[in-house]
Amino acid sequence: MAVLPHIAPMLATAGSLPPARDEPHWGVEAKYDGQRAVVHLPGDGSVLLRSRAGHDITAAYPELHALAEQVEGPAVLDGEIVVLDERGRPDFARLQPRMGLAGAPVRAARHAAHDPVHLVLFDVMFLDGRLLTGRPYTERRHALEELVAPGPRWSAPASLPGHAREARDFTRAQGLEGIVLKRLDSVYEPGVRSRSWIKVRHVRTVDVVIGGWVPVRGRPGGPPGAVLVGAFEGGGLEYLGSVGTGWSERERTDLARLLDIAAEDACPFTVRPDVAGARWVLPRLVAEVGYTTRTRAGRLRHPVWHRLRPDLAPGDGGP
Repeated sequence: MAVLPHIAPMLATAGSLPPARDEPHWGVEAKYDGQRAVVHLPGDGSVLLRSRAGHDITAAYPELHALAEQVEGPAVLDGEIVVLDERGRPDFARLQPRMGLAGAPVRAARHAAHDPVHLVLFDVMFLDGRLLTGRPYTERRHALEELVAPGPRWSAPASLPGHAREARDFTRAQGLEGIVLKRLDSVYEPGVRSRSWIKVRHVRTVDVVIGGWVPVRGRPGGPPGAVLVGAFEGGGLEYLGSVGTGWSERERTDLARLLDIAAEDACPFTVRPDVAGARWVLPRLVAEVGYTTRTRAGRLRHPVWHRLRPDLAPGDGGP
């Protein structure tokens, strides 16, 4: 059995599309919303899956163990574990119950039987005794495509050089999270958040109603660390999630003053959110927030504060 190197996954930097004249220098891949996995295939018929933090998560995904029978090792691959919905789109809410089951193989097997995962492979860092991290992206992608044939629970989707704008528009129309741009001449930088990989998320915006807030952690009497937001549906305020990033200190200060004025003892949401330390306010303030996608329960994924909307009444907000 080969001794495989421990290689931390390379990370992408948030950014935007390159100028059109530079597009031919970038490969484009769809961005999948799941759990990052480094896949170790020693070549003895076994597989080891490690999380981004390096934890062994193999037992959580028994349906991926057959990969070792289909891919000749020794190899170390990079990928993302997802659960696909009926339209072939990643559904993070369906993946979440699997992510804590590395120590519960029986429960993991039950989940695998009725809601199996899919492994999206997009890089190879080690192959046949050779470390490929110093080789260019194009060479690594070619090696990956030669190595991995599509299987029942895994695939290596194509990378499309020079088509960033078309890929952006297509993935947005398909309801995917975004795209990742990778320089064709870039090396693999283990554990580094690199500018050679650029993630471009499809950010949507929505007007929401503020129904509560929580203080900055460790400062019970301090300014808001996050606001709890919702939308009026069916005569009640439905909870959409919490928003705690994207504002300036001045915006936070102004918001703290407005929240203090609107303070209320009763929770305004139809179903009280299970949020420790929540403070409630009259649902009068409308805000615009950005988000990438929604969970199956309708919650906002990756919400980011944009601005207050004093020009809107609470009834005007919502999806």
